[in-house]
Amino acid sequence: MRSALIVWGGWNGHDPEECAAIYRRWLHEDGYSVRVETDLQVFADPAIHELSLIIPIYTMSKIDKEPLANLVKAIESGVGLAGHHGGMSDAFRDAVDYQFVVGGQWVAHPGNIIDYTVDVTKPEDPIMQGIPASFPYTSEQYYMHMDPSVEVLATTTFSGQHAAWTKGVVMPVVWKRLYGAGKVFHSTLGHQAKEFENPQMATILRRGINWAARAEA
Repeated sequence: MRSALIVWGGWNGHDPEECAAIYRRWLHEDGYSVRVETDLQVFADPAIHELSLIIPIYTMSKIDKEPLANLVKAIESGVGLAGHHGGMSDAFRDAVDYQFVVGGQWVAHPGNIIDYTVDVTKPEDPIMQGIPASFPYTSEQYYMHMDPSVEVLATTTFSGQHAAWTKGVVMPVVWKRLYGAGKVFHSTLGHQAKEFENPQMATILRRGINWAARAEA
């Protein structure tokens, strides 16, 4: 049986506890054993190297050197890492080793909650199959600092309405990558738990976390 660890906490504005409950339900339905924790020290446990998947939901906050180093080694050795929005790509802002794993770091969301469009760039990828080529979305439109080595599955284009200098910028929304032997998946969609009700967002995310998980651990 595949095994997953969900670690939630940090800034409450991203509904970490509610999102953790949704992930937990999905993972149980998909045949995982699931452990849920709120203390970042769990990442220092050598046992995390035996997991199939880790899902962080921990916006901002700080992580100590020991748990961070062990987490990075676990991913590099083959444990999957997956998650959404600021719970993964705006976590541990001063931890560059973590950002190197994720492949992107949030820096802004001009206009806050706005209407924008998500464009699928790789419809042939199993994570994106059947998702509309473009679909409307209402949330924070994340402006990211990105690692160019990631494989981008969907993007959004900034209108410049809320920050004129961003007009026409095409920004990744969904991506996947390898970090050593570990698979990493991220979607910037999902500011609050209610967004999991969006079928495109939920389908992409659920497929993505399953893609990232190590097949056997």
